Amino acid sequence: MKVILGIDPGSQVTGFGLVKSDGSRIEHLSHGVIAAPASLDFSERIGIIAAEIEALINRTGPDIAVIERIFLGKNADSAFKLGHARGVAMAAAVRQGCELVEYAARAVKKGITGSGTSTKEQVQLVLFAALGIRAQARADASDALALAYFHARNIEVAAGIRRSQEKHP
Repeated sequence: MKVILGIDPGSQVTGFGLVKSDGSRIEHLSHGVIAAPASLDFSERIGIIAAEIEALINRTGPDIAVIERIFLGKNADSAFKLGHARGVAMAAAVRQGCELVEYAARAVKKGITGSGTSTKEQVQLVLFAALGIRAQARADASDALALAYFHARNIEVAAGIRRSQEKHP
């Protein structure tokens, strides 16, 4: 059994999502956001995000942390801030002993909905149906949950392939 933490980093709001995978079943544990007040300096917000991610990991004990692979945006300042938020999230996960995995957003969308160009709303609709979640969530939280769920599905598929190869060498 693996507990998987998805992290959708941001310099003001960082989403998180937790699932438990036993190989054949994926169970939703929780999802939400870590919000750092916009009124604070950037360095203070980054400090809050790092501390809150470490505290979340200490409370929930995930085995694996999954984070979105960075992409180049049009605004360089925003890209740098996102890079810093990713960096502190990655450092917090590694410092707490989590294996770290990265995926491109397009791969996650395609793996969940069948299309890499799906909207956030479409991903959330399919994801929440698969996990039996009835309420809506902030995009940051559902994006993070999608990362965790996608990785759990990848673990399940890889295990199935190994089992098949063992039966038919």
